[in-house]
Amino acid sequence: MLNQLVGQKIAIMSDKPQTTRNNIRGVRTTDDSQMIFIDTPGMHKPKHRLGDFMLKSAIRTLKDVDAVLFVVNATEKPGKGDQMIIERFQGLKTPVFLVVNKIDLVHPDQLLPLIDSYNSLYEFDEIIPVSAQEGNNCTTLLTTLESILPEGPAFYPKDQVTDHPERFIMQEFIREQVLHVTREEVPHSVAVVLDAVEKRKGGAVYVAATIIVERASQKGIIIGKQGSMLKHIGQEARGEIERLLGSRIFLELWVKVKSDWRNRPHHLVEYGFDEKDYQD
Repeated sequence: MLNQLVGQKIAIMSDKPQTTRNNIRGVRTTDDSQMIFIDTPGMHKPKHRLGDFMLKSAIRTLKDVDAVLFVVNATEKPGKGDQMIIERFQGLKTPVFLVVNKIDLVHPDQLLPLIDSYNSLYEFDEIIPVSAQEGNNCTTLLTTLESILPEGPAFYPKDQVTDHPERFIMQEFIREQVLHVTREEVPHSVAVVLDAVEKRKGGAVYVAATIIVERASQKGIIIGKQGSMLKHIGQEARGEIERLLGSRIFLELWVKVKSDWRNRPHHLVEYGFDEKDYQD
């Protein structure tokens, strides 16, 4: 969704839940407006310190925006998680839009009952069905948002699409490929740390990164037989990084075990998740 609205890939995509761990800002600038979209981690019941961080960052964002987009899946009925999020909207003065995504996967006759089920839980300011994959109705969403935004100066240059440094996006592109090729508990136990980014002769860029996991068995899965899995991850991630930087990339990957890192504050800070940033 964020990539579609901004018009460029800045956020990783995966069918795994809780893919987004940090608030990611995407900037869309036109001749008439500049919109700053903040893609937050999904709200869920925390199971570890990292989960606490993700929930705090999402809740904190509700206080700092001009509109809230509650993005739901057109193929799924409201569940307990949706009700937990909607409870956070009670008393909120900020407009809340219900954005029903993935309408390309359902028959139009299925949409109205789904919308009615969400309407029974909360009175949304706008309800806009879209397909982020196909781009259907995304222009309507953008136009509606533009009509309610306050006037003010642009915060970012016209050619800037995110405020995250390239190093962060490179780490995320590597983690995205791990999410694509692994199953079960492995994706949620992975962090990526960039160790080096160096320009080489001829304009090529050398990138070294470490994939962090919690158990030795997970390390074995990511490396694969004779290093085949790690090689595949590196090849796919290198292509994404080359498109980002516009340069030829030499990517070297390592895998390290850091036991229970998601519950250890010093590891969370080391890997870019500082809980102090989200304390009132």
